[in-house]
Amino acid sequence: MLRALLKKMSEATVSVLPVTAIVLLLSATPLLDLTLTEGVVFACSALALIIGMSLFNLGADIAMTPMGEQIGAGLSKTGKFKTLLLICFVMGLFITIAEPDLSVLAEQVSFIKPTVLKVTIGVGVGLFLVLGVLKIVFRTSLSQMLTFFYMLLFALVSLVIVVGGGEKFLPLAFDSGGVTTGPITVPFIMALGVGVAATLGSKRDRENSFGFIALCSIGPILAVMMLGAFSKGEIHYETPTYPMHAQFNKIAHSFLSTAGEVAIAIAPIVAFYFLLQVIFLRSPKKKLQQVVVGIFYTFFGLVIFLTSVHIGFMPIGYKMGVQLAQAKPVITVVAAFILGFTVVLAEPAIHVLNKQVEGVTGGAIRKRSMLIALSVGVGVSIGLSVLRVIFDFSILYYLIPGYFISLGLSFFVPKIYTAIAFDSGGVASGPLTSTFILPFLIGICAVLQPDKILLDAFGLVAMVAMTPLITIQTLGFKAVVTKHVKEKIAMKRILDADDEQIINFM
Repeated sequence: MLRALLKKMSEATVSVLPVTAIVLLLSATPLLDLTLTEGVVFACSALALIIGMSLFNLGADIAMTPMGEQIGAGLSKTGKFKTLLLICFVMGLFITIAEPDLSVLAEQVSFIKPTVLKVTIGVGVGLFLVLGVLKIVFRTSLSQMLTFFYMLLFALVSLVIVVGGGEKFLPLAFDSGGVTTGPITVPFIMALGVGVAATLGSKRDRENSFGFIALCSIGPILAVMMLGAFSKGEIHYETPTYPMHAQFNKIAHSFLSTAGEVAIAIAPIVAFYFLLQVIFLRSPKKKLQQVVVGIFYTFFGLVIFLTSVHIGFMPIGYKMGVQLAQAKPVITVVAAFILGFTVVLAEPAIHVLNKQVEGVTGGAIRKRSMLIALSVGVGVSIGLSVLRVIFDFSILYYLIPGYFISLGLSFFVPKIYTAIAFDSGGVASGPLTSTFILPFLIGICAVLQPDKILLDAFGLVAMVAMTPLITIQTLGFKAVVTKHVKEKIAMKRILDADDEQIINFM
């Protein structure tokens, strides 16, 4: 166990160091003016982030992932199909309501009650988790399902604009789809998909193991769209504040508050899991003990991770945005790209996804290729988001062509690349996106477009979730082209060899 923890710490250090180095290097230039206290708090937060990531990733390996696989495979083997669907809906609802990323987003949206927003999004996730199971059972094409629901989604866009709360709901709706795939939800839902696919799906269709995150990202968007379509009254948005805590008592209070939120997040999952153990699963005692240990690792890792983000990363992100917005636009966009390129490395769920992809595909899709494609995608998305703030235009100018390209590619690349790409989009928009990059963009918007923060700053999570769809599928398109070229070369060599034999015979 110690060896595994040290390995996780090594991986986490490599992930967090680039982000930390960028902030500290910028603080040595006129672009970012940090006080000594702010620099020390941020450096300590980065160290805590490494510890938190290490514990969380270890806990995900030995607890959250096995729990999801056992529930998915165990319930599928019982043959009680309706029970499986009901439990999937309930788990999707409970996990989403308790997801820390969603709580962070809800805190920054003042015009909707947090409970209303959480329940609405939770229902969307639960319903589409059920659709994910049905996709496996009936062997429905993921590309066709995604195309249908995204066409339905964009059809609802006009309804939201004309009938409901106007275009102001659109960025929030698309952001909702990204924040629901957070550090607790991703390992569990992905493992649940693997368990169901292993039991009910075709063994030849590896893409059955993926696609759950992709579908669960659509549900919240549609749900919030409908909420916007039927909402009434004027929307009043208040810009959030991001105070930095350097006093021990405030840090302790933040730690305890975060611990309470994480406990609420994990408790329903754990309780439901052990209830299913008693009724259906009945796993060996040794496995249950391992899961209990993993739950504690997950809990403390996530508490440390989120506390360090709230104390050091959110305030610094907002301050960076404010001060970079006062520089030249080109510098701001380049800094945003570099920041996005490196921040994705520190997302815990990214490493869970990459490991699972490499395992399911037997190493055909490497973790390194996935990480580079995701980093480029996220960097581009944040750079484009800054451009949108500078020039003040609708997010639909990005989303409509972006999803059109993504869905178009899905018909030309291997199915497994499409499933992984759409899962990656949801996973890339993790805790650091909502707690570091979103405050960063709000800071830029507070300087350049202070009256349009809700329209121009929000939508960032949606952009982060969209661009990996294109970059990952581009890997698949490249693989198809490379395979085609190799086959043509091989065929040409065979034909040339046959010609030589004929000439020699004559």
